[in-house]
Amino acid sequence: MGGGGWYYVPKVWSPAGGWWAAPVSWKRNTGFAFMTVGFICANIFALSAQKERRPIAPFKHIPSQRWCKHAKEDDPSLP
Repeated sequence: MGGGGWYYVPKVWSPAGGWWAAPVSWKRNTGFAFMTVGFICANIFALSAQKERRPIAPFKHIPSQRWCKHAKEDDPSLP
């Protein structure tokens, strides 16, 4: 009846390390993962800003016009 004792843990392999995983270099791996995601997001943002076009000038200001490559060509009313 006491606490402790044996409890069932299934034998399952997982790429994250399985049950109660505590890899030695988890901080470094997490940093690499965040840097990779940040790098991919930055490249997608840059590609989007490069390709963004507005054939019809918008009715009001759109924030992406600040960094869009073709904003002044597409909307002559911009300063």
